[in-house]
Amino acid sequence: MNQNSNKIVFVSMTNYMGGAENVINTISSVNKSPVLFLKRVFEKCLPTNESSQHFYLTTKPLAIGFLVLLKAIYKYRKDYTIVSSHPYLNAYLGILKRIGYLKSKLIVRESTLLFTRYSGLKRFSYKMMYSLGYPSVNKVICQSELMKKELLEHNAFIDRDKALVLGNPVDLDQIYKLADNPLPEMAGQKYICAAGRLIELKGFDILIESFAKIAAEISDVNLVILGDGPQLANLENLIGSPNLQKRIKLAGHVSNPYPYFKNASLCVVSSLIEGFPNVLLQMIALNDHVVSTLCAGGIEDIPFITTVPTNNVDELSKAMLFALTDSELKVNNDEVKSKFFQIRKPKYFLDAALS
Repeated sequence: MNQNSNKIVFVSMTNYMGGAENVINTISSVNKSPVLFLKRVFEKCLPTNESSQHFYLTTKPLAIGFLVLLKAIYKYRKDYTIVSSHPYLNAYLGILKRIGYLKSKLIVRESTLLFTRYSGLKRFSYKMMYSLGYPSVNKVICQSELMKKELLEHNAFIDRDKALVLGNPVDLDQIYKLADNPLPEMAGQKYICAAGRLIELKGFDILIESFAKIAAEISDVNLVILGDGPQLANLENLIGSPNLQKRIKLAGHVSNPYPYFKNASLCVVSSLIEGFPNVLLQMIALNDHVVSTLCAGGIEDIPFITTVPTNNVDELSKAMLFALTDSELKVNNDEVKSKFFQIRKPKYFLDAALS
């Protein structure tokens, strides 16, 4: 590993194509900084980014990656800025800084509303890790004011001046490029598109029930859900009737979802709770018809989408029907949309984080 002139190193749990991992991958490309992945995965992984230097510490269990990180991070222990984005990893690096092993500046990013999302033993484990590692963190980046508020309420030892709200970065050039790929399997079809890991918090059961409620009124529009996960069998059972089975497609993992977003009649985020859904930003970038639940702070402030309460079949079905049938919904104010994404450029995000 050659030392990087920008003196920044990024650390990620894995190269899995998840939200936190994607943010690290995106901002590391701004100045070709090295990225240390504790564990390398070979399926559903981030695309190789030629603008960054990727280093994989192990293909074995993550615990091994944490141990190998002790050696790998040593050359960056002084005079660097270390950036990471997972609570356990953040806390681990914070502990290393707290005991004096790391002397570099440490910037960490919050990935979700942990103290709302979790309870019991898991919440307690996060609380303990925060108390051990976060006192030595130099800056904590939150995705929304709501996330910042929760963080400070549950961790009184974190200095308010250390918490910064920065919206997730979006690489529009890359998204537009990938969205132009052909999508022959959907040619000539009208469809509603949703995407994400098939887990309860994504609310795909609510989406399916909402679609079923209005299916007769939009007989020429189908529903496509991209992603896989532990809720697959439950969702298949929920679809139920043969008629709905013909109109609802659980497409599985798709490495490039952007053509689906671009060509959809409507894109939907149905989540119950999120830090802030990156997929929503991607949908907004590619489609003028987007419906989202109020699953994260800041969504209510987006002026050109339709929003609904979480976990509400009736409201979501009404919003979907409205978005599909109201021709006035299309965004014509390019300036508003451009301004929205201006402050979400990867370079803006990195500059603000480092300032």
